[in-house]
Amino acid sequence: MSNGRIVHLSERVPEVSADEMVRALVPPRQFNEARFETYRPDDEYPSQAEALLAAQRFSGQKVAAAATGGRSFFDRFKPQPAVKPGLYLDGGFGVGKTHLLASIWHAYPGRKYFGTFIEYTALIGALGFSETVRTLRGTKLIAIDEFELDDPGDTMMMSKLLGELVETGTNVAATSNTPPNALGEGRFAAQDFLREITKLADVFQTIRIDGTDYRRRTIAGHAEVTPPSALEREVDARVSAGQIVAHDHFGTLIRHLARVHPSKYVRLVAGIDALALDDVYELTDQADALRFVAFIDRIYDAQVPVTASGTALDEIFGGGMLEGGYRKKYLRCVSRLIASTAAAAESRP
Repeated sequence: MSNGRIVHLSERVPEVSADEMVRALVPPRQFNEARFETYRPDDEYPSQAEALLAAQRFSGQKVAAAATGGRSFFDRFKPQPAVKPGLYLDGGFGVGKTHLLASIWHAYPGRKYFGTFIEYTALIGALGFSETVRTLRGTKLIAIDEFELDDPGDTMMMSKLLGELVETGTNVAATSNTPPNALGEGRFAAQDFLREITKLADVFQTIRIDGTDYRRRTIAGHAEVTPPSALEREVDARVSAGQIVAHDHFGTLIRHLARVHPSKYVRLVAGIDALALDDVYELTDQADALRFVAFIDRIYDAQVPVTASGTALDEIFGGGMLEGGYRKKYLRCVSRLIASTAAAAESRP
């Protein structure tokens, strides 16, 4: 007998304690096995191999002379660049930044934490700044995925937190996204990061990673739209196959997300095998759109395939949002939505 069933995310009211938030600061499950050895640099983009070497050095690993590009016996004796306590990986979507960040985390000895920028700011909100410093003090590594520069208040709060931790011996590795079609292709992102973290700028080595999205789906692609009748049949088939399917009306979910703190979205989507959304429509409210981006980040981390009817999910950010200040977030979300709907098509029972 099938143990599959339908659940509604709009009916879930998750609670997450501060202790649970700390314990959850580990890489997403798709990066459980991420290691330097499994990172495959694209030969067309030498910066990927250079980033791999920088990440290995940052983790304290010795790098063979051949791997550093040495072309003679004497090259192996050339002094290597000093390893700074901070490493910042700057690049577009799908070039392996999170894989390298997770590899650093796995290779690093001692107490360590891995989380998104929003998870760390949520922890500060739950514990308070002083208690967060006390909780994280003595940590060997803080890994921050998707460091955000959109909110000056949150950015400066994180800068202050990291400053307190670096002073007591903690090392920091971070990633952030640069849109693939951004003017200057990434140069501005690294400069913005260093400017916004002010006093910490000197402790970071910034590494640019060029390349194309490993998913081979660009933002010019499209998220698959499923007709309502076909969506119902897919939900039924997944349930019959023993899957737990979250089936919600898009508008109802958007309203519910406003009542749940983004730090709890990871618990909101826990245990589901697939997501089905009815009647998707264009979002014109910035707050709704940003909450949906945070939600999709958790869906993507959990590797949940998404099926949707209505407007194509890669076309929901309206009102000039893709040209505004949160452009990076929306483009990252579009890339993930395309991948998630493609995953649904590939995994249909």
